[in-house]
Amino acid sequence: MSRIEYSKKVMEHFTNPRNVGTVDDADGIGTVGNPVCGDMMEISLKVEDGRIEDIKFRTFGCASAIATTSMLTEIIKGKTIEEAENISWDDVVKSLDGLPPVKVHCSHLAIDGLRKALYEYYRKRQIYRPDLIPKDEESHHESSPECE
Repeated sequence: MSRIEYSKKVMEHFTNPRNVGTVDDADGIGTVGNPVCGDMMEISLKVEDGRIEDIKFRTFGCASAIATTSMLTEIIKGKTIEEAENISWDDVVKSLDGLPPVKVHCSHLAIDGLRKALYEYYRKRQIYRPDLIPKDEESHHESSPECE
């Protein structure tokens, strides 16, 4: 088995994750993951005046899963809902100075958790946004070597 090399930013967010926990009285909560693989995450957010006022996460998983979710919360905090909808997995990976190819699926999970939290935010306001529901959150893991 080969050693996985992480960037300094990934290691910093893994060893010192930001925004860990849950948001009290959250406007949206997104839970995603695959218990077989071991990566599970929950993102909760609070919206005020159309902006993400607070965002927190709880992640059980590898260094990449924790680091990508931590970085995502840093990117999203203070953004408008519309800006948050447009954040991509590539934005998160670039902000971390990259991820090893076998770990990129973890950044997809972070984005899926955000999209589910945003979906819940809209659902509570009776706004139907099926485009925010991840197509198949477990598909990112089915082809991942660490899930076999």
